[in-house]
Amino acid sequence: MKKRFYIGIFSLAIFGMLFTSCSTQSNDFKRSRGTGRAMNGKEGGYKFNPKFKNQITGPGLVFIEGGTFTFGEVEDDVMNDWNNTPNQQHVRSFYMDETEVTNLMYLEYLDWLKKVFPADEEEYKNIYTGALPDTMVWRTPLGFNEDLVNNYLRHPAYALYPVVGVNWIQAVQYCNWRTDRVNEYLLYKTGKLNKQALENPNADELFNTDTYLTAPELAFGGNTDLYNRGKKRKNDTLLNVVNRSSGIILPSYRLPTEVEWEYAAKSDIGLREFNTLKGRKIYPWKGASTRTLKKGKNRGKELANFKIDDGNYDGLAGWSDDGADITAPVKSYPPNDFGLYDMAGNVNEWVADVYRQIIDDEANDFNYYRGNIYTKQAFNEEGELVVITPDSIPMDTLPNGKIIVSQLPGAPGRKMVDDNELYLRQNFDRADNRDYRDGDIESSRNYMKEKEDVESNPSLRMYNAPKHEVYRDSTELVKNYDKSNERTTLVNNEVRVIKGGSWRDRAYWLDPSKRRFYPQYLSRNDIGFRCAMSRVGTKTIKKSYRRPVN
Repeated sequence: MKKRFYIGIFSLAIFGMLFTSCSTQSNDFKRSRGTGRAMNGKEGGYKFNPKFKNQITGPGLVFIEGGTFTFGEVEDDVMNDWNNTPNQQHVRSFYMDETEVTNLMYLEYLDWLKKVFPADEEEYKNIYTGALPDTMVWRTPLGFNEDLVNNYLRHPAYALYPVVGVNWIQAVQYCNWRTDRVNEYLLYKTGKLNKQALENPNADELFNTDTYLTAPELAFGGNTDLYNRGKKRKNDTLLNVVNRSSGIILPSYRLPTEVEWEYAAKSDIGLREFNTLKGRKIYPWKGASTRTLKKGKNRGKELANFKIDDGNYDGLAGWSDDGADITAPVKSYPPNDFGLYDMAGNVNEWVADVYRQIIDDEANDFNYYRGNIYTKQAFNEEGELVVITPDSIPMDTLPNGKIIVSQLPGAPGRKMVDDNELYLRQNFDRADNRDYRDGDIESSRNYMKEKEDVESNPSLRMYNAPKHEVYRDSTELVKNYDKSNERTTLVNNEVRVIKGGSWRDRAYWLDPSKRRFYPQYLSRNDIGFRCAMSRVGTKTIKKSYRRPVN
């Protein structure tokens, strides 16, 4: 009898502990543990969204749970590049596009630009043309591909093919545009904006996520009538806006970092035993073959499209190995373990990183990325946010002469962080970190020389790549091609990493570890891209975690 009594008391105690632990978090959201005041109370307590659960998955994205993996080479380095020696890296959870950005997705972007910034108006003529993919990437001196030049981007037969001819800068701008359109739509769906905010956008009243969060009264060009005040707040002078604490606004769409891209491609599922890595993958799928080994009608078929042999891009007629002689429609081949398609073959993909041969894992092995340029929003002398207007659209002239917009109207002006932010900092000491520990004076043999002397003498710089100059002389665009014989490399801070292999590459390049570079202002018919998004909050979206069993 006593034994049952004690067991009952013990059970009640355990239940009480569980109930207390489950309710602790909800109680924290009701009343401040710091001041004792009620959250969201009528007496003016801190306003917080207690109903927020987890970050929603943005359109087109797949959740990638972060972890540790072997970044870099898994086979012999037959190219003798020595640019991907293996090292262990940790990646935070993030999201990535299920497929490459398709022609259809990019045409939606072009259509929006054409409506908002008519190309026949002088002040807007470079916005639409600057975003256009270069369709002439399909031309070769000894090839007949004019049908692809004319049709690949716009013909509906190619709608679900990956977009190509897009340079790195254009890809970044697409990500920025996508961020604003998605957040604008989320605000509309949650009742913060009225339908007019989405209908017939114009250059004077564009939504920008950063401007909305910093100075909502300046978003939409100051047109506050686009905010939905609701029936009860119809005559309220306060704007019905939200901030980051609402959980409604998604983080930015962006290009994935190289480490994120490789981690997502390798998908370590099936490569581990409990919490230990047990092997390395050659391809995004299991096994060391490019063909499926499963029994059935698909046995022996290629798992990606690539150049099989000289003059052989997909096999013989009626007996194709991979079913595509150029690019293929997205989702033509099975996804990897994370649910991502075409992480090998189809097109190489731009990633965010500036290329260097060395991955400096001694400096950082957590969310590694080379390319940080720290900026901040610009404010005028009165302390007001500077917002780009249709009359002040900043344009950049690329080394190949292409004129491209750097910020659309509605976006906040930006400038480099200065000594006020850098003073006595221990974690970073400069705004531009592309050269950090590999290309800056401190990492070269000229570290004792003055910075001005090194910058003025190309032969003293570690990466003295050609510098092609483009400038406007009165009305003419002058292009000076760098013909110097003193150049020793093509690497500089304007070349970016490409990953994944493509329809015109051999199988060697399908390995996610392989890395190459290409100037960020140029494009090819075998380079596309996909977007990524950071994960905020919990590392996993699973309700419970179970150890994987092989």
